Amino acid sequence: MKSWQKGLMAAPVMLGATLVASTASASEVLFSSSAAPGNAMSSVMPVSELAAAAKPSNAMSSVTSVSQLSDVRPTDWAFQALQSLVERYGCIAGYPDKTYRGNRAMTRYEFAAGLNACMDRVNELIAAATNDMASKQDLATLQKLQEDFAAELATLRGRVDAVEAKTATLEKQQFSTTTKLKGEVVFAISDTFSSNDNTETVFQDKIRLQLVTSFTGKDKLFTRLTAGSVGTSFNGQLGTQEGRFTYDGGPFNGNNVIIDRLHYVFPVGDKLKVTAMASLAGHWFYAYTFNPGLEVGGGGNGAISRFGERNAIYRFGALGQGIGFKYQPSEQLEFSAGYLARNGSNPAPQNGLTDGRYSALAQAVFKPSKKLKLGLTYANNYDPTGTFNFGGTGTNVANGGISAQGPVSSNAYGVAGQFDVSKGLSVRAWGTYTNANILNGGDSDIWTYALALAFPDLGKKGNMGAVIVGAEPYVGGVGDVPLHVEALYKYKLNKNITITPGLIWLTAPNQNNANDDVVIGTIRTTFSF
Repeated sequence: MKSWQKGLMAAPVMLGATLVASTASASEVLFSSSAAPGNAMSSVMPVSELAAAAKPSNAMSSVTSVSQLSDVRPTDWAFQALQSLVERYGCIAGYPDKTYRGNRAMTRYEFAAGLNACMDRVNELIAAATNDMASKQDLATLQKLQEDFAAELATLRGRVDAVEAKTATLEKQQFSTTTKLKGEVVFAISDTFSSNDNTETVFQDKIRLQLVTSFTGKDKLFTRLTAGSVGTSFNGQLGTQEGRFTYDGGPFNGNNVIIDRLHYVFPVGDKLKVTAMASLAGHWFYAYTFNPGLEVGGGGNGAISRFGERNAIYRFGALGQGIGFKYQPSEQLEFSAGYLARNGSNPAPQNGLTDGRYSALAQAVFKPSKKLKLGLTYANNYDPTGTFNFGGTGTNVANGGISAQGPVSSNAYGVAGQFDVSKGLSVRAWGTYTNANILNGGDSDIWTYALALAFPDLGKKGNMGAVIVGAEPYVGGVGDVPLHVEALYKYKLNKNITITPGLIWLTAPNQNNANDDVVIGTIRTTFSF
């Protein structure tokens, strides 16, 4: 008997639903060797019901013995013996969803996994030398079961050893124990169409490699390398900021690699999250923008245009340094606040954190239900150099028409809402009024608004269709109201590749109906890993 006990204690540890799923295609069966014997009857499911959760086994393709073709039936002595052991020692916990599914036969691999669970449980009792130690009769039963199912047990152990070896290799070869590498590559073929067309078809790219590091498991350090050839889209040819792509930008034009994002996000308690931004500061990194799926931080898997990505109020003061706070006192309320300095790292006069161009934003988000979100946003902005703009959106009248006339102070008031009508339809809307005061005299009232319809999982899971209609930032009472109409369809080719055809239609560019309407077309392919 002592030699039998030693043999049991030498059995390798191999248990659990993961073991069954990877070896017997029975992922829904959950084995556990930690159940307390005293509570066995309250949590243990009879062996006769274990096999009902098992998916059809793929073992038939590798059968090497005729004995493997026979299932273990409820009438077999082995089935009844294991059932008795389970009920006494609590070594099989049952199904994850706690349902009972009848009285079916088990495959020999499923049975072997259950047997191994009971062997491990008995090993624990022997090692602990408690009063619950297995009886001689039970040990004899286990010995006979082990002999009859030796082949299946050996197969299971071999597969587990292989998995453990692969896991150890992956752990040695991983990039870092604290850092994950995420990447995105965008290829886009684009052109514009109008009666006065002055552009050529282009093939452009944008690459992002982002390192996400966590030191505590709750914090994140974002370090991102970016390169690309998109420039400022068709801005130079069209003569307007309207219709610029989400993934464009001047600093990395020509595929020059730069570190464009360096952020550290960490919690303070359970309700407050802080975002410190040393490079590429932006209000959208910490404040909710009411446009999920279309707002992706200037990446290649969201809307086609900057205007369609988010309300322009979040673009004030971007690209410099700053800090943002998000406080969530309850599930229904969320408050955000942040301060950005465009040239916060420059010690020259009219620069730095407090003497240069800045933007301060505050936002309150109300969530009456899981489907509905409402928000109020306020931003105060100042630029001593007179380079007031809306972050690559809007007409020249709203941007350059105010710039270069002296220091500009502005107050912007935004309102936004999101209503998820169903799993397949989400309605978003936003609007902002900005009063820009030129300190040398005069001011302007600038408006922007949009309505977006998003269709998640359109066609298949992971896809998204969207239509965005609105007006990019324009000066009220001057010229005509420019309209922006955008339509796109994100087609998820597979886990890593998304293809997005899209069109942007601009009416009255630069607030002038005399200017020809412009249509911008693109086919964007995004590789993510």
